[in-house]
Amino acid sequence: MFENIAYSGSREEQYSMALSQLKGLIHDEPDRIANLSNASALLKQFLTDTNWAGFYLYDGKELVLGPFQGLPACIRIPLGKGVCGTSAAERRTMLVDDVHEFPGHIACDAASNSEIVVPLVKDGELIGVIDIDSPLKSRFDEQDQKFLEEFAAILVQAI
Repeated sequence: MFENIAYSGSREEQYSMALSQLKGLIHDEPDRIANLSNASALLKQFLTDTNWAGFYLYDGKELVLGPFQGLPACIRIPLGKGVCGTSAAERRTMLVDDVHEFPGHIACDAASNSEIVVPLVKDGELIGVIDIDSPLKSRFDEQDQKFLEEFAAILVQAI
């Protein structure tokens, strides 16, 4: 059973708690959609000042909307387009302080001002991306990036 707790301590301690919660949520659960759904809910609950947290999954041609928390979103994103498509194509984390300055930004939610996107790669194959948006500019930093990359590494083992 999941218990909504108040995260306390240093950021590193809070991130450690969230990673432990992720491990508990996906332990012995083989269903990809169930694991991604719980992971998106955990991210939205854990990360303050966010308006969207979820996944886009690679179908062999483009990214397709997966489980998420937030307002309805763009359904398909071509590789190399926008922050998500660029992250997927380059297979690297994109940390964007102001999405309005990102060339080719795809505006799914007008309230979003900053974004972090982490590719999900397993055994060298692209699975998709984690996408988190915030209404605040410069909401995400290198500590968030490190946490989300660890989150992705744990999650890809269960999807």
